[in-house]
Amino acid sequence: MTDAWGDRERRWRERTLADARHRAPERRTRFSTISGVEIDALYGPGSWRDLDPARDIGLPGEPPFTRGIHSTGYRSRMWTMRMFAGFGAAEDTNARFRQLLAAGQTGLSIAYDMPTLYGYDTDDPEAEGEFGTCGVAVSSLADMEVLLDGLPLDHVSTSMTINSPAAPIWAMYIAAAEKRGFPRAILEGTIQNDILKEFVAQKEFLFPPEPSLRLVTDTIEFGTRELPRWNTVSISGYHIREAGSTAVQELAFTIADGMAYVEDALRRGLRVDDFAPRLSFFFNSHSDFFEEIAKFRAARRIWYRLMAERYGAENERSTWMRFHTQTAGASLTAQQPLNNLTRVAIQALAAVLGGTQSLHTDAYDEAWAVPSAEAALLALRQQQVIAAETGVANTVDPLGGSWFVEELTSETERAAWRYIDEIDARGGMVAAIAAGYPQREIADAAYRYQREFDAGEREVVGVNTHVDPDEVLEIPLLQVSETSLRAHLARLERVRRDRDAEVVAAALARLRDLAARPGSSEANLMPALIECAAAYATLGEMCGVFRAVFGEYREPVAV
Repeated sequence: MTDAWGDRERRWRERTLADARHRAPERRTRFSTISGVEIDALYGPGSWRDLDPARDIGLPGEPPFTRGIHSTGYRSRMWTMRMFAGFGAAEDTNARFRQLLAAGQTGLSIAYDMPTLYGYDTDDPEAEGEFGTCGVAVSSLADMEVLLDGLPLDHVSTSMTINSPAAPIWAMYIAAAEKRGFPRAILEGTIQNDILKEFVAQKEFLFPPEPSLRLVTDTIEFGTRELPRWNTVSISGYHIREAGSTAVQELAFTIADGMAYVEDALRRGLRVDDFAPRLSFFFNSHSDFFEEIAKFRAARRIWYRLMAERYGAENERSTWMRFHTQTAGASLTAQQPLNNLTRVAIQALAAVLGGTQSLHTDAYDEAWAVPSAEAALLALRQQQVIAAETGVANTVDPLGGSWFVEELTSETERAAWRYIDEIDARGGMVAAIAAGYPQREIADAAYRYQREFDAGEREVVGVNTHVDPDEVLEIPLLQVSETSLRAHLARLERVRRDRDAEVVAAALARLRDLAARPGSSEANLMPALIECAAAYATLGEMCGVFRAVFGEYREPVAV
């Protein structure tokens, strides 16, 4: 900053700005992001504290990747439009996927129902009443075959949002693809498989942390050897944010989870450059527009520095933070639900300006139910309008060099490092989770936000401001039919009746034997899980083996 500029800005603040505030006082005494970062009235050359543009911002496609991991941005290839979908029986979701692909979707993303997420078959007493309501039910390979029927698995990548039972579900996917003639080595996709964030935020854990982490490392190791185009873990801040965290906490705790997976894979004996290029991330895009853009840019810079400096990665791709983004489900309102169309469009635009590799846009009716076909198509169209009509994809990192955005990026990074340093001091993320540290931080942030909302300091249109007392809601909601449930249960009964019981028993016995051994390359569980899946062992049977060997986790009471 030149002395002339500094003098001019000081005079502006002392005279022009002060006079304007005297004539028209500002609306608030303090402006801040949702994370609590104070926002100044003006940013300029003097705003960049200790920022070296060549070192810290750089150029697209070059370290530290603040401006993106690809030098051409979206000029060569648009982000993948990957709409999250799943409901009812496998036939229902397969039909929805075909509709979305025909409408221009470029990637698949499978949502599973609650019994599947908890490793139960649909006819288990624990699963009663939960069939197909928040995703598709998959109890065996037979369901996976129907789910993927006719889909071009050699041309589209598939993301699967599944965590505790991720390894058995991935085994079913691999077995189904190979039965259709697709070699596993050509399959592209992602399993979420981020069990640590379950202990932090979403709480869909099954087994204790140690064997749960072993399952993740088994998938990383197996994928590195057998499925070189598959992302075996999607390190997920999305659910951390949905639990009430700030953007800074989402960023810091997600990266700390990623560090734990890297370190466990290294302990297994894997080379960092063999597996790190296939690690991916999954972030939330919330409504604080510039804070979200800053978060995405800071994320790439932090991950680059960690991989290059702490873990010694030599392959540049190992230092890339590649991420999927979903707009903020927690921001959707049941009141005045058409307002959600605006929220989602703004959040999607922030993700694009932040350089996401793929994107899901929530449907406006998701505060009420699984999206209807019309609402899901409209959400896809929002992405297509951004891509085709706004011009934001014409240049790389169009907000790069903005005095405000660059300073907010740096402040977000500084705040995230403070959390990462604290987690390091506590012995790493697994130890921090055991002590309840990230859980308490998120709970405190959620409580602060709720107090601010209740006080009217955080406004949500249609909920605590611009409320319509005469609102009449007429939204066509998706219903999961009894016919779908009967079809699913009939298929499950058929599987159990027609499969070779001796082959199933032998496969489950092999799985049990390997699970009882310490985690290692020799005791990797993925080959045995694929054997079980191909024999039509059910999800409940495979997870039942793990429950018997590993035990079930019960979260300690917070004090």
